Amino acid sequence: MTMKKLLLICLLAAISCGKDTPETENRPDAGQHGITHGMIVLGDRLEDPYSVDHMSEALRSLYPTKTGLQRVVPTDYYVRFLPRTEEEYGRLLAAGLWLQDHPVDYRIVQEGDYYHDPAVPEGDYTWQYTVVPTDFAFPDGIPCEVLDECYLPEHDPQTKADTGIDWLSVEREAYRLSGNGDAWCPGTKAGDCPKGRIAIVDDEVDDEPAGVKGVLVCCNSFVKFSTAYTDEEGYYELPRAFSSHARYRLVFQNVKGFSLGFNLVLVPGSVSTLGEQSPSGVSIVVDKHSERKLFTRCVVNNAGYDYWDACEGRSESLSTPPGNFRLWLFPDLSGALPLMLQQGVLVDNTIVSEWLGEYATLVKRFLPDALLGLLGASNYRTVYAAATKQFAHASHYMQAGTEWWDSLASFYLQSFVLSGARSSVGAGTEENAGYCELAEMWAGYLQTLLMRERYGTDMPVYGASHWFFPQLFLYLDERGLDRFKIFAGLTSDVTDKQGLQQRLQSLYPEYRSTIAQAFARYQ
Repeated sequence: MTMKKLLLICLLAAISCGKDTPETENRPDAGQHGITHGMIVLGDRLEDPYSVDHMSEALRSLYPTKTGLQRVVPTDYYVRFLPRTEEEYGRLLAAGLWLQDHPVDYRIVQEGDYYHDPAVPEGDYTWQYTVVPTDFAFPDGIPCEVLDECYLPEHDPQTKADTGIDWLSVEREAYRLSGNGDAWCPGTKAGDCPKGRIAIVDDEVDDEPAGVKGVLVCCNSFVKFSTAYTDEEGYYELPRAFSSHARYRLVFQNVKGFSLGFNLVLVPGSVSTLGEQSPSGVSIVVDKHSERKLFTRCVVNNAGYDYWDACEGRSESLSTPPGNFRLWLFPDLSGALPLMLQQGVLVDNTIVSEWLGEYATLVKRFLPDALLGLLGASNYRTVYAAATKQFAHASHYMQAGTEWWDSLASFYLQSFVLSGARSSVGAGTEENAGYCELAEMWAGYLQTLLMRERYGTDMPVYGASHWFFPQLFLYLDERGLDRFKIFAGLTSDVTDKQGLQQRLQSLYPEYRSTIAQAFARYQ
């Protein structure tokens, strides 16, 4: 067992709280909108209609007298890379490549979230497939195979000239000649790009669907790819036209920078496939009765997008979470841990780094910043609330720093062990309990404010049932010390409630008596 797996098992245990019975409420059969999970199952290899050979053959078939004037030369290469380290994987991403973990020239027998080549050891990077222009500068030292030479007419400047060649007809002929004619859609027009709407219903706010905001829509037919983010209303329009059936996927890497993960493999963000759909686009409406993983991912995605908006665009602002913030979702587990591992918390700790050894950088990249169990969260509101708290923790991390969070994360894990797997927040009497008190007060307070702004003032005070008091911050807020003023006091040198009282009184002497009353009231 690798160190990475061992650490992951420890983290999963820490949020399970001894419950391992899957929740079945609101889980319709898999397959709705082509949505399935697990590993993709590949079938037979298909002939790529965009290969130079098939496009050349199609041109000769339709325009036998023009082939001498119009040559089909490669515009792109269909390739695969096998990165061996985090640094190599990062170099591929930095080169602007859209990487996919499965080949695009195979029939998909069963859709899924991910694929891992059986010839590659479990835990290693699997082959990463992509399409690059012929003048692409291949990174040194990364194993790579050119699988095919491709011709995409829109990438060839010659196709812009008036040569009398209908390239859409050539493309259709290439599909027929390659044995993929059944995938072509009659009547499609060149230039009509796929568009649609990805929407979700929160029936406690509005019966009308709202957009799934800033999520990435990815579409491909063989080596022809196009991607676009949804806008605030969930609408998208891909920049490239298709004339054949295409595979659509939602990739949960939000335009704000955060991603939702955990597919049991090394991927930046979770994928929910929408299956093979029309070249004109696909639209879906998700609700609490939809396939559960898709539903929870969409809700958490919106919670994150809304949280970024709540932090930004004001004369006063809160620090947004780290730009690469990564949240793992576990529908069948309960509890949460905001460990901020990807930012270096614990992983950069000398003892932990020595324990992880060569795996430290891999863990830092692919383990999450927060783990969120969603067992029992069966509607939009409960999922949204749980996610909002984790984003609030992430803002606090940006204010307090990695060293401060090292102490907090250690407290969470030690409390879990000492409590016999019952709680990660302890009883308030342990060493370093002040870190937990401040973190949980802040997160519960901000969670409460944002939930009341969305659902009304009758929302409960989140976290008030424990030994710490988010009500203290609400008391201050009602008397003029708002979230921005409180946040300013949560710096790296403030490690307990007494220290925070002194800091706030120093920052806001005009509120000195109000602050003293609040801290005396919530001892």
